[in-house]
Parts: sequence; C-alpha cells; structure tokens
Amino acid sequence: MKKISEEIKKINQKYHHEYVRILNAIKRYNKIAVFRHIMPDFDALGTQLGLATWLKDNFKDKDIKVLGDNHVTFTPRIYPEMDRLNDSWFNEPFLAIIVDVGNDSRIADPRYKKAKFIIKLDHHPKTEDIADVDVTETTMAAASELVVNMLLSFKGDYFISEKSASYFYSALVGDSGRFMYSSTSKHTFEIAQALLNCNINISKIYQTMYEKKIDDLYVTSYVLNNFKVSKHGVAYYLLPLDIQNKLKITTEQGKENVNLFSNIKGINAWCSITEDSKEPCWRISIRSKEKPINQVAAMFEGGGHAQASGAKINSLSDLDRFINELDKLFIE
Repeated sequence: MKKISEEIKKINQKYHHEYVRILNAIKRYNKIAVFRHIMPDFDALGTQLGLATWLKDNFKDKDIKVLGDNHVTFTPRIYPEMDRLNDSWFNEPFLAIIVDVGNDSRIADPRYKKAKFIIKLDHHPKTEDIADVDVTETTMAAASELVVNMLLSFKGDYFISEKSASYFYSALVGDSGRFMYSSTSKHTFEIAQALLNCNINISKIYQTMYEKKIDDLYVTSYVLNNFKVSKHGVAYYLLPLDIQNKLKITTEQGKENVNLFSNIKGINAWCSITEDSKEPCWRISIRSKEKPINQVAAMFEGGGHAQASGAKINSLSDLDRFINELDKLFIE
C-alpha cells in the first residue's frame, strides 16, 4: 500500500472516477503517444517524459512514444529528443495522452486527433473540449504535480522510477519557480516529497536545469545594460532580430533571462519581448511577484498562469499600450 498524504488523497478522491477511466484506457491500448504544447518548457517536457518513462517502466509490452518539437537548448542537454514517426504509426488504434496544454491550437503534433481515445491532464484554465477524459486542476503549480498525484492513486504494483521521478521533479521546479510562485501549495510540497522518496538526486537535477555557458553571460550583460522600468515598476527588455543574431541566440532563448528581475525591490512585473521573424510578431514572457497578470496577457493574444504568462504584439507600436495595461495593475 502506497503511503500518501491527506493532501494527495483529497485530489485522488476528487478525480477518482477519471483516474479509474484513465488507468483502464492505459491497460486497453497497446500503442500510447504522449503529447504536450509547442515551444516546450520544463513542465511540458518533464511531465511528458516523466509519464512516458512511467508507462515504459510499468507496461513493458506497450509501444510508447513522445511527440512534439525539440527544445532549442534543453534538448539534448536535459531531455532526450522526441520520437519521429511516419503517419503509418497512427493507422492502428492508439491512446493519446495530452499534458500541460489547455487548447487545441497549442498541441505540438496535431496527429493526436487520430487517436481512438484521448486523455488530457492539465493545470491551465480549460478553453475547449478536446478529450474523452479531461482532468484540469488549476490549483496545481505544474502539470507534473497533477500527473504524479494520479500515478500515486493507482492501485497495484505500479512504481515511479528514479528516472521518471527526476523528469517530474524538473517539471515541478520549473513551473513553480523553484517553489516561489504563489501557486505553490502544501500539495505541491507533498508531491515533491513523494518524488524525493524515489531517490532522485536534486543537486544534479538543479545543476543540469540551470547550467549556463560563458556565451550566456554576454546575453545577460546585454539585458542588464538595456532593460527599462515603467512608472509603476514593470521591467522589460527588447531583443530585436539584429541583436539576437549578434548575441547568437534564437527567439526561443530570448526569454531565458526574464527572471533576472524577480527579486528586485520596486519591480512588480517583468517581461522579455523578443522579435520572431516566423510570424512575424514580438513574443512576450511575463512574470509577476504578486498581482495576477494572465488577464493582461489574454488582451494580447496570450494567457497562462497568474504569475507566469505569455503574450504577443504584432509590432512595437503596440508596446506602450501593453506596458500601460500592466502598469494599471500596480497603481495604488
């Protein structure tokens, strides 16, 4: 019998019916593909790979795949490459499990729609129905927190290996801001404890997640020499394409320095604003100490969590309006 805390049991009970249906579906299908959102972060990749590893460990006879785009720096430094599948793999019945994504347009591989049965496990606000079984728990700091809760509820000789737990822990740390965001709860720490009981090496996990190269210092130097702060404490920096080329970084890497401003007195929210030539647009990552900023993100084609969201503007002519909307949150 697994020893689990009362906090974990509460969520287990809340989703007991859904968890039973999910385990039955896992048992029923020989082919399972795990999906997540595009431009993945720690939570998306860590949850996806943690769950896929758990499936491989506990159902060795099944064909388990992970799908989506690789990360520009996390792959292969932290996480292995995604599987590359021909369309023929999807011709036979398979189960699709989608993690850490609230809406269809952000799922990294649209072939999930070919699945015979679809499961979605997420902590973002639900925007549409895309799954046969949907467990959305917005109180969770990370999608991995919900998925590990589910795995701990399963009755039987199921186990979470060190490798699987390490992936889940990186996801939990990444989306909780190392347990500093307000979404971190007692349940978050109980899940962390359960993962620690799997003999993971947290020092190694942290070192791998946050290791930097010498070239990264030049990017940090540029950010620190070129950021701006609004009247009401909104810090931001711009990375146009010519600067990205000069610093030898990609658009996806533009947000990696956003948390430089997280513990600065007088700064209430902070943003990276990075030009993307593909769309084209300027992609924005927003963070906040206390006030929820996801409603402002929603005004600019984005969304996310109360203290960590994403948005975009089509041109710099929209920048002042965006900063002004954030500023309004901090007018006393």
